[in-house]
Amino acid sequence: MGSAGHPVLPVVVQDSDSGEVLIVAYANEEALRETLKRKEAVFFSTSRNEIWHKGATSGDTLSLVEVRVNCEQNSLLYLVRPQGEGACHTKNEDGVARSSCYYRSIDSESDLRFI
Repeated sequence: MGSAGHPVLPVVVQDSDSGEVLIVAYANEEALRETLKRKEAVFFSTSRNEIWHKGATSGDTLSLVEVRVNCEQNSLLYLVRPQGEGACHTKNEDGVARSSCYYRSIDSESDLRFI
């Protein structure tokens, strides 16, 4: 069970070439099936309660290279090749989509810092 009681697994999405972690999302059984069928990352949006094909609107899709399952079989790793501007829905100061959702770090004072 994941967020809000949905039957989902967390999915770590990693660039297969650079190793950079791009996003963490959720997948239910249907999203995983669609991911394998389309060869593109598909998730389940727990906030919208619907299937979410990453990039269907923006064009910033994530081409699937491989799906891995962890040792406890309670999370997934999607190895992908990003297509388009970036994996994150937020944009930098130049209006370009960020390559990863992990574009800030927390310093020793608990302040956020852009990286």
